Amino acid sequence: MTLFSSLSRHLASGALDELTLTTNGSQLIKYASELRAYGVKRINVSLDTLDPDKFRAITRWGELDKVLPGIEAALAAGLKVKINAVVLKGVNEDEIPSLMEWAHGRGMDLTLIEVMPLGDIGEARLDQYLPLSIVRARLSEKYTLDDIDYRTGGPARYVQVRETGGRLGLITPMTHNFCESCNRVRITCTGTLYMCLGQEDAADLRAPLRASEGNDLLYAAIDDAITRKPKGHDFIIDRRHKRPALARHMSVTGG
Repeated sequence: MTLFSSLSRHLASGALDELTLTTNGSQLIKYASELRAYGVKRINVSLDTLDPDKFRAITRWGELDKVLPGIEAALAAGLKVKINAVVLKGVNEDEIPSLMEWAHGRGMDLTLIEVMPLGDIGEARLDQYLPLSIVRARLSEKYTLDDIDYRTGGPARYVQVRETGGRLGLITPMTHNFCESCNRVRITCTGTLYMCLGQEDAADLRAPLRASEGNDLLYAAIDDAITRKPKGHDFIIDRRHKRPALARHMSVTGG
């Protein structure tokens, strides 16, 4: 919470437009009210399934009975919650309608994300890739999906689901990449700035921070890094060699 406490002053000054959080939800029941007090108005919760056994298998340790009360605590605290779910073929693809109805029934948006080939994910993960174009086609058999011009600053394209009254976001880095409109960079807790989730190029911000009492060297390093931001990623599902597009795991850069 010290990080949010420190950043919240920039909301008051207007230097930051907003402060948001993506979380696995396991600590929300403890910290939801405090987050709201520090000016956080909306959060994303990563949740791929409502089945406790599947949840434990996907997360390798997670307990669903801690996450769901945390989501309720966040809603009660006045936070706007969006659920992020990675669609996994043969794992949770059959749950998407029920997950959507559960989220929309609580006033939460749901965003579906395609599997990205990051890290040593093994053959099984490669086989879990399912294009969201197929998912949307399946949902359209039961629901009316209207394209809408709604954005949250991220890469998701949204549809309005008439039957539930909620919004459904689609993030498609594989079937329809959004690189031309990407405005994202990621900085790790160790001061490494990644300009693209799907490229290895990165900038070390620790060296300029330590080399000067001022900010000039740091700003120059950031400016140089941004000029190197690539036009796009090189994601590809390589089934022949059973290897990811990038050796770096998603957890290294966050998420």
